[in-house]
Amino acid sequence: MSETTRNRLMLVIAIVMAAIYLFPLYWMYITALKGGSEMFATPPSFWPGDPQWGTFGYVWESRGMGRYLWNSLVIAVGAVTLITVLGVGCAYVLARYRNVWVDIGLFLILMLQVLPASLMVTPIFVGFSQLGMLNYPRLAVIIAIAAKSMPFFVVLVRATFMAVPMELEEAALVDGNSRIGAFFSIVLPLARNGILVSAILIFMQAFGEFVYSKSMIQAAELQPASVGLNSFMGPNTNEWNNIMAYATMYVTPILAIFVLLQRRIVSGLTSGALK
Repeated sequence: MSETTRNRLMLVIAIVMAAIYLFPLYWMYITALKGGSEMFATPPSFWPGDPQWGTFGYVWESRGMGRYLWNSLVIAVGAVTLITVLGVGCAYVLARYRNVWVDIGLFLILMLQVLPASLMVTPIFVGFSQLGMLNYPRLAVIIAIAAKSMPFFVVLVRATFMAVPMELEEAALVDGNSRIGAFFSIVLPLARNGILVSAILIFMQAFGEFVYSKSMIQAAELQPASVGLNSFMGPNTNEWNNIMAYATMYVTPILAIFVLLQRRIVSGLTSGALK
């Protein structure tokens, strides 16, 4: 097999795999545009005969999508900010002062990520209740997300800092810079793409967080969009076009962020963030 043929075959395989992966997203968008009878037609249609664009406006107004998305944004930005402020310094220290015990400790802490949120939510809820944190439910959710996602962020950013040569810092120290000055002027700019990638991953997780928000936020006006989507569900649910319209407006901002920042994400992936 020639190299040209092999490359074409790999391209075809990549296109087929991408189509399979993206098909659920495509189905979500077209179902949001279908009418009631068309949703349940057999065989199903792969394009709506009469697109119902008004479904989006109806769902936005009737479900208060603006409020839900704002709450999701507040929680996600708050969690990312808290994790970034605390995690960057921690990752830098662990990258520069390495030994086998640090690696073992990081491994054990990272293993906590395998615990599902549904298992951790009960002790967290009880602890926050004792501390009075449930009086500030969005803050409680932000702290809970930060506590769970911090090890993941630290491990990723630590790999980024390890990819920055120590010789650059040593040269800055010889030139009269302090350790903190060398960190902000030399290391941090070189590691920014890796930090950005890690922050985006945390943001996507926090934006779609459901378990902590459902358990800790009782007031409807403070609940994020993930909890709002769950309000559609019931034993006789059949408004799938409304559900998909809601999901479309919920997912599209994340997709837009990913597309706009794709170059930085690729740059961060190659700088050591996910090595």
